[in-house]
Amino acid sequence: MKFALVGCGTRGDIEPFAALGRELLRRGHDVCMAVSPNMVGFAEAVGVGSVPYGPDTRRILAQIDFPGMVGMDFSDFAQNPFSVLTRGLERVAHTWEEKGATLTALASGADLLVAGIAEQGLAANVAEYHGIPLATLLIYPAELWHSQLGWLYSLATKEAVAAQRRALGLPESGPLTELASLEIQAYDKLCFPAVPGFPAVPAEWSEQGVRRPLVGALTLESPTDADDEVLSWIAEGSPPIYFGFGSLPVPAETIAMIGAACSQLGERALVCAGWSDFTHANPHADHVKIVGAVNHAAVFPACGAVVHHGGGGTTAAAMRAGIPTLIILHELADWPWWAAAVAHLGVGCVRLFSETTQESLIADLRAILTPHFAAKAREVAAQMTKPAESVARAADLVEETAKEPR
Repeated sequence: MKFALVGCGTRGDIEPFAALGRELLRRGHDVCMAVSPNMVGFAEAVGVGSVPYGPDTRRILAQIDFPGMVGMDFSDFAQNPFSVLTRGLERVAHTWEEKGATLTALASGADLLVAGIAEQGLAANVAEYHGIPLATLLIYPAELWHSQLGWLYSLATKEAVAAQRRALGLPESGPLTELASLEIQAYDKLCFPAVPGFPAVPAEWSEQGVRRPLVGALTLESPTDADDEVLSWIAEGSPPIYFGFGSLPVPAETIAMIGAACSQLGERALVCAGWSDFTHANPHADHVKIVGAVNHAAVFPACGAVVHHGGGGTTAAAMRAGIPTLIILHELADWPWWAAAVAHLGVGCVRLFSETTQESLIADLRAILTPHFAAKAREVAAQMTKPAESVARAADLVEETAKEPR
């Protein structure tokens, strides 16, 4: 069978699709992906052929003036989030004609189209045009998306969706509900309990079988060139604290703050630069090691705690590893929801990025490096779905859906 997958965003958004695609390839299927231009190499590195789709997310993030963790002022987003989001969504709407053409070609001859929630409207049109089923792969509950950004996104792309339908020769109005025949929930249910201020995951989801199955986080667990060196360094001393900020550009001054905080606590620090440029950062300390990226599944279990920005993939990896978490939070995307889950489950603490100082970092690290948080983290880890089970279940579901009578 042939499967077409489409995802847009940073690594945290793309990796679940790449993990599913790799498993489908392993099972002998034909798989093609459409991903953000800067993520094509990432997808192809794991064997999934990909085409560029939508804007370059790394370039977009680089244009946002994120503050450093040193008491700097908020960026434009924090001062006027509605204005910044509106401008961003306007750019998204303007790219839909190009994205629609790419996706229409990609899905030609496919047995099933799998899309993320932000691409669902466009993908539904393409699936209808080709007469194939549509599945969505969600890394957090759709209710959270709709309650926060979904209505704004729909407003910004409404005309683009209508124009695409006209271009494809489809009826003016498409289905308003049940766009996807399968909605894979790529997270564990325990990550979203009834947290005040956030919509709860409906209890019946776990009983709806093929409609909204919760399969757990989909991760590649791919090795990196730095893994052996890092694990060797870890073995030379006490378990370090991992610091990583994913796709966020973080100022080099952050290294000095991390180094000073860990020095005062007598801890070692493993810093993953991600998309940040730490080329000229010099911690001048043997207790701080800086690398580009590591395999979370291999390295996290050897660490004492994880400090990160709140991305879903990193959060799931830390929970599966059974170690405490400190989220240094920007209130963007799905990060506040993951932060709320971490706090509610009692596996860590949360601090706003804008409020983080060296003193607060020391206090927060001292808090999570206690037997209480360590025990709670191990307890939650035992309840998490195993990575191999998650990806196998997701692949089973899309195979079954593709085989259903149309």
